[in-house]
Amino acid sequence: MKKSLILAIAVMMMTACSAKDPKVLITYFSASGTTKSLSQDLAKATGADLFEIEGAQPYTADDVNLGNREARAFKEMADKSFRPEVKAKPEKLKSYDVVFIGFPIWGDAAPNIINSFIEENDLKGKTVIIFSTSGSSNLTNSFNKLKQQYPDLNLVEGTTLKRNPTPEARQAVIDKLKEAIPAK
Repeated sequence: MKKSLILAIAVMMMTACSAKDPKVLITYFSASGTTKSLSQDLAKATGADLFEIEGAQPYTADDVNLGNREARAFKEMADKSFRPEVKAKPEKLKSYDVVFIGFPIWGDAAPNIINSFIEENDLKGKTVIIFSTSGSSNLTNSFNKLKQQYPDLNLVEGTTLKRNPTPEARQAVIDKLKEAIPAK
């Protein structure tokens, strides 16, 4: 009887341990603060850790003025092979099961610094949920380009927060991204 009870307790403990929520990291690149704000709200809603993807050479407002063909962002996006240097890597990336990557859409694509981040970090075996902010574009084209570039990664299409959302629309984006987190 004692052995049966001990065995039952051990099975229950193992089940409880394996049912833990996945460990989540939200990474983001933000040019104007919109993606940063969404990422912070998502981190609060999910209890996730937060990491800002920054260029080793910081981006200024003039750098990200996509209306100016001489702007740094415009020039970077014109050369799809260009990889801006990332300032830092997230600590203990191996400990995360799920990594969100958020960014503003530039020219119907992720900014090249997102490619730098993906290529400099080992994301294999993780669920990588992509989300974006944009004035007019949706995520699908940007996501499909990343999926084509990184076929070995488990990329999941999240959603896009459009310019000037209502509080309800913003909450709907956060809810949809929360739902994308797989159960462990």
